[in-house]
Amino acid sequence: MEVKPGYKQTEVGVIPEDWDVEPLGRLVSSVEYGSSAKSSMQGHIPVLRMGNLQGGKIDWTDLVYTNDESEIRKYKLSPGDVLFNRTNTVELVGKTSIYKGEHPAIFAGYLIRIKVDASLLESRFLNYVLNAEFSRGYSAKVLSIAVGQANINSQKLKTYPIPLPPTRAEQEAIAAALSDADALIESLEHLIAKKRQVKQGAMQELLTGKKRLPGFSGEWEVKRLGELAEIHSGGTPSTIRPEYWDGDILWCTPTDITALRGFKYLSDTSRKISTLGLKSSSAEMIPANSIVMTSRATIGECAINQVPVSTNQGFKNFIPFDNVDVEFLYYLLVTKKQDFISLCGGSTFLEVGKTQLASFEIQLPAVKAEQTAIAAILSDMDAELFALEAKLAKARQVKQGMMQELLTGRIRLV
Repeated sequence: MEVKPGYKQTEVGVIPEDWDVEPLGRLVSSVEYGSSAKSSMQGHIPVLRMGNLQGGKIDWTDLVYTNDESEIRKYKLSPGDVLFNRTNTVELVGKTSIYKGEHPAIFAGYLIRIKVDASLLESRFLNYVLNAEFSRGYSAKVLSIAVGQANINSQKLKTYPIPLPPTRAEQEAIAAALSDADALIESLEHLIAKKRQVKQGAMQELLTGKKRLPGFSGEWEVKRLGELAEIHSGGTPSTIRPEYWDGDILWCTPTDITALRGFKYLSDTSRKISTLGLKSSSAEMIPANSIVMTSRATIGECAINQVPVSTNQGFKNFIPFDNVDVEFLYYLLVTKKQDFISLCGGSTFLEVGKTQLASFEIQLPAVKAEQTAIAAILSDMDAELFALEAKLAKARQVKQGMMQELLTGRIRLV
């Protein structure tokens, strides 16, 4: 590959000629393993573990604790410490996050604490470098695997190649730019979490009649699901008959629903069946603007199919009657997931049947117009959440591109 003037090829990729690549061991003051003492669900000092290293920062949920004063003195973290996960599955080894001093904490034995030489290396810059693609690629080269567990020890960690700008000021400028990108991402994450809470509260009030919309009054009705929609099951054509497959009929599996990640509309499926496959199995055509719901193993995951579909046998599908708003019924079903799981009893293999669902009672407005008005409010909330999540995905994509450009000097800030 041709390298343009002013740049050079190195083990981390192409970098400016005035940058260096140094092994991590020359840039740190210490590399230490964490505490192996037993922790518990209660205590006054958190013990950070691999699961708390998320996206380059510390996730302060799902914590364990210690009261052992000797361990606390020995392993107490200081702001700017970089934590590196040294052993787990191949995908998880090398996860790195920076401790910013948010709460007093120590670190567990499967982690390595890196203390940088502040005269040579900015800890935020190091954290970004270790999370970059070229570092993840290096991790894959040097890890050891034994009995299904991958491992990188402190000596191998010290060999990590670190691209270095000629001045610490440039490191700081790069770290600041990426920190700004992180701040935007974090603000969007917090906003989305808040909007989700607001939507959850709105669902609890609007879907139970606790809060009524202007212009509507009167008692809600109690109806069985079988009085609100036709309920249909699905089926799977023989997998050894190729003529049953790869046709033009959408065939939905639970994976298609979970892949929507909460988005309520289904418009495509990963697999399709032929007309012959449909006729040869118990699969049925479900018309557009119905609701497909998982009913086996994973219970109660719903979507509104925007186009006609068939499903496998892990579904119960609702074709609403004319006096029922499909969007309202969708939101109502979403809130009943735990109730549907309870219908499965104590069975090891969870499955809810058509008869159980048909007799399941729910409360709803007698007038379809009120159902539609409630669904419209919740749909607007969903649309806002969807737009924010798209913005968040874009911000993460932009940050990833920034890391590739800034950490290899393709874009200079100083």
